[in-house]
Amino acid sequence: MKIIVMGCGRVGEQFARLMDAEGHEVTVVDTDETALEKMKQGFGGRVIVGVGFDRQILIQAGIEQAEAFAATSNSDNANIIAARIARNIFHVPKVVASLYDPRRAEIYRRLGLLTFSSTALGAERVRELLTYQELEPMMTFGSGEVALVNIEASPLLEGKQVRDLTIPGEIHVVSISRQGQALLPLLGTTIQARDIIYIAVLTSALDRLKALLGYAEGV
Repeated sequence: MKIIVMGCGRVGEQFARLMDAEGHEVTVVDTDETALEKMKQGFGGRVIVGVGFDRQILIQAGIEQAEAFAATSNSDNANIIAARIARNIFHVPKVVASLYDPRRAEIYRRLGLLTFSSTALGAERVRELLTYQELEPMMTFGSGEVALVNIEASPLLEGKQVRDLTIPGEIHVVSISRQGQALLPLLGTTIQARDIIYIAVLTSALDRLKALLGYAEGV
């Protein structure tokens, strides 16, 4: 995939290096020559000095052939301008913009722009870490080889499907309680906010379940 990253700060640099390591064709645009020089170390993509919403700079970066555009500078306004140019003028298929002020997210969503806030994501992750409780079995079967656990769907799980929490022979979602009513889910059932999910799991696979739920250490 051909990807353009506007902004060589922490988020932009890490994202660009990740995509480069996965074999994508990445170009990074920034006005900070020092940051771009640092970026070159161990980076297989291109770097271009310039304003990320300048038409000629974007053309130089290859936006006419780009398949994805990520605006990750430290300016919300610059990110939104660049994202709208990439989407509306150059018709890049996948466009996302970083927002430092999560309160603006709804405004830009109405404009049809996909945004993310590292501030909001970080706050949510702290909340999860501080409120996380170990998976305590509601009951066990046999000699304890299989356990039944229940968890409330976290924001990380919203929108995922039951198949994302299923490992045949090890982990199965057996029921979901939603708004006071229980249902037997299919693999394609989508998880919603505040769902209570009942999961049968081999006790030997509890760590794998924690990883699927985002509870694993370092996730």
